[in-house]
Amino acid sequence: MNAFLARSRNAAGFTLIELVVVIIILGILAAIALPRFMNLQGDARVAKLNAARGSVVSGAALVHAKVLTRAGVADTVACPGTAITADNTTTVCSEGGVIAVTNSYPAVTLTAALGTGNPGIIGAAGLSGVFNPTAVQLAAEGYTVTGVGTVQTIQVVGATTPANCSFTYTEPAAAGASPVITAATTTGC
Repeated sequence: MNAFLARSRNAAGFTLIELVVVIIILGILAAIALPRFMNLQGDARVAKLNAARGSVVSGAALVHAKVLTRAGVADTVACPGTAITADNTTTVCSEGGVIAVTNSYPAVTLTAALGTGNPGIIGAAGLSGVFNPTAVQLAAEGYTVTGVGTVQTIQVVGATTPANCSFTYTEPAAAGASPVITAATTTGC
């Protein structure tokens, strides 16, 4: 018994074998877990892009439903927070304000017009806490939005290849047609 007590008093720390085994186990865990943790940012960008696409689809459907129910009859009072009375053909009221409409669906907001005039699909989708956001306000929310002609492109900020982490909304070409909302491209997220 005294030999055991004498040995335990003199023994301090870990043996070399114990340290090597712990280092090997930590190396294996790092090799397996680290790539998974690194991919979480890409997964978050994909989720953000899909959420934005869902908002655009819903916003387009809600505006279209409002145009159909109003049947082109102009409102009699101004839209909330504005002095504008919607005609329910080229403009409709939403809870946030006036939405620009083309062929019964939200219009594309040209890049230079972000934050000015009546928003189209960007205001209808509510991608920002601001009803009619500027490009800077959208970037603060994590989106890059460009509008050229009848096409609005929505991308997620921070993507490795922004063009491959996006989707587009295209205004309907004629009355009775639907907008084209592409599937989200996520290979660059």
